[in-house]
Amino acid sequence: MARIPAYRQMYNSLKKDIREGRYAPGSFLPTESEMEELYGVSRTTVRRAIGMLTNEGYLSVTQGRGTEVQEISTSQHLNKITSFTETLRRKGYQVSTQGLAQEKVPAPDYIRDALALREGEQVYHIQRVQCADGKPVCVMEDYVAANQAPGFHIQESGCVSVYACLEEEYGLFLKDAVEHISAVSASFTQSQILRIPVGAPLLHSRRVANTEHGALIYSSLYVVAERYEYQIYQAGRG
Repeated sequence: MARIPAYRQMYNSLKKDIREGRYAPGSFLPTESEMEELYGVSRTTVRRAIGMLTNEGYLSVTQGRGTEVQEISTSQHLNKITSFTETLRRKGYQVSTQGLAQEKVPAPDYIRDALALREGEQVYHIQRVQCADGKPVCVMEDYVAANQAPGFHIQESGCVSVYACLEEEYGLFLKDAVEHISAVSASFTQSQILRIPVGAPLLHSRRVANTEHGALIYSSLYVVAERYEYQIYQAGRG
């Protein structure tokens, strides 16, 4: 397993503290020198970790005032790679997993094409239902390329975000992704799982996310439309 750089470790730790409310919106982080001592890292490492969180909207740095924790958005920003689970947690929901199935299988043809795998290569197939405050809101299916994450396995009790697990436990960081979103009607099976009427509107998201080594994960989500929204940032007309 690749060693996680110090700035990434600090980034992960700070991000987790902000998400879990240890640093409330409107509060200020300790000074750079205090952070150096707290994390046992260099000033360069502190600035790099804070810079990453500033770019993602978690922090705002103001000369003379310090580093302020920002209110986290209540919608998913499509210009950043965030998971469905992470977005729910930012909204303040208690996120849990209802059932979990995972197995290592040969990649189906469409997954092999999406992840640019060779015939016979395997993937970790993960299926689960994600709940917000105990209510099912999303049917999730992920395929993780086994050649990038050998031995990948998640526990149901800790299965919150596959992205976070890949980052924190396996040192695999996503650099970009392509996502397709469409509107569909709930099938009978989906209606039973999500406790909604047959034909109710769902958002169907299909995403391929990549590391610097290539395509890592294909995700397919069916989300209850009335409980979720996407936000798109646009700039200029090119």
